[in-house]
Amino acid sequence: MAITLPIAAAEGGFNPLDVSQGGGMIWTIVIFLVALPFMWKVVFGQITAALVERDAKASEAIVAAQRASEEAEQSRAAVEVALGEAQAESAKVLSQARERAEVRERDILEKAKQESEAMIESARTTIQAEQEKALSAIRNEVVDLSLSAASTVLGRAVNSEDDRRLASELVSTQRGANG
Repeated sequence: MAITLPIAAAEGGFNPLDVSQGGGMIWTIVIFLVALPFMWKVVFGQITAALVERDAKASEAIVAAQRASEEAEQSRAAVEVALGEAQAESAKVLSQARERAEVRERDILEKAKQESEAMIESARTTIQAEQEKALSAIRNEVVDLSLSAASTVLGRAVNSEDDRRLASELVSTQRGANG
């Protein structure tokens, strides 16, 4: 462009209306300057408004993200507290269950011991009773044998109730003296 102006001046002057001599550039600048306020109002105003709106939405999104992050952090802290409480509660429940199990175990062992002692005592009582029954049967057999032997020695029947009582007392006395 700098070349076209000196050439145009050497040929007889510069004609701003002649497009071939650089007048097109001047007219382009003039048209641009005349159209600039309209473009600023119509085109650039909308672009600027859109950019401002975009910046506002971005700021709102940033604030919302920060708020959500803070809420998430609070929720995480609350969950950790609740988890700690739940762990403490489960440890407490487990401890109580162990204590109840130990008490129950002691009760069962004590009951089993008492039942076994009762069974042993019952068995001793039964054995004692059976022993007494057997001794009584043996005594009766001894009395019968004694009466039978006395009948044989005396040559007469010895089976009266007085004789039987006398022989029983004699056997009982012998038992007391030996026992």
